[in-house]
Amino acid sequence: MDLFPPIEPFASGMLPVGDGHQLYWEMSGNPRGRPALFVHGGPGGGTAPPYRRFFDPERWKIVLFDQRGCGRSRPQASLTANTTAHLIADMEALRRHLAIESWLLFGGSWGSTLALAYGQAHPGRVTGFVLRGIFLFRRFEVEWFLDGMGRFFPEAHRRFTAHVAGDPEGVLAAYHRRLVDPDPNVHLAAARAWCAYEEACCRLIPHADMPEADAGAALAMARIECHYMVHDGFFAPGQLLDGMDRIAHLPAELVQGRYDVICPPVSAADLARAWPEARLTVIPDAGHSAMEAGTRAALVAAADRLLGAS
Repeated sequence: MDLFPPIEPFASGMLPVGDGHQLYWEMSGNPRGRPALFVHGGPGGGTAPPYRRFFDPERWKIVLFDQRGCGRSRPQASLTANTTAHLIADMEALRRHLAIESWLLFGGSWGSTLALAYGQAHPGRVTGFVLRGIFLFRRFEVEWFLDGMGRFFPEAHRRFTAHVAGDPEGVLAAYHRRLVDPDPNVHLAAARAWCAYEEACCRLIPHADMPEADAGAALAMARIECHYMVHDGFFAPGQLLDGMDRIAHLPAELVQGRYDVICPPVSAADLARAWPEARLTVIPDAGHSAMEAGTRAALVAAADRLLGAS
């Protein structure tokens, strides 16, 4: 099973959510279908048209939105009032704005983190979860991103750390200082180095020639992602696993690449053990990207299974 054919939204708009932020949102598929919210990664990554294609457009009402500061939301790359609590509140504001009673949450990487956090805050508004590349924002997971990935991609890691070589603050603090610097020559160079590192580690078979990311998109991704890492995702230690009692009764499909170097499988295994209703599917020939063949097929099948179980 592969992605569904490309579709266009039947509605879209900008939702003011306070603090000067406006969120881009769109709906596609069946206006009378079962609602599903796609929660993108990063934080800071934004959505793209292929993400609509994980869902059967005849049966799902597909909602995409760009989180604060990224994608088509405005202001771009803004860290003002940008915390996990703000993003959870934004999702609730969007649900009310669209008059949706409850929805499936579909998210990968940081999208899995935020989906879990929203679900634990509003369990009555969630019908189930499809989560990929599980990231629980524990300190060792952040440290793995900053250093551990270099054990598998040493060339990419050398380039990543070379950008801040000799800085006594350490890699994360050094990148943070550069990414919030008002000088575009400083923050854009840091953003491109950050994003190049993540992109190099994203797939089981790396792409040989990836085009350079748009400057605005690269800055949003790197600046917001680094901001969240500096603040431990705005979570208490172990918060997401400790809060599983709030959503453990809900159905969940967990899809994990066996060779996901960005979000190693240990987090998916930990989450599955804490979630009796969850089904964990490990893709034997995939890394982190949702668009690797085995992963995208498993995600489409997972959404179909949850639709059939409703």
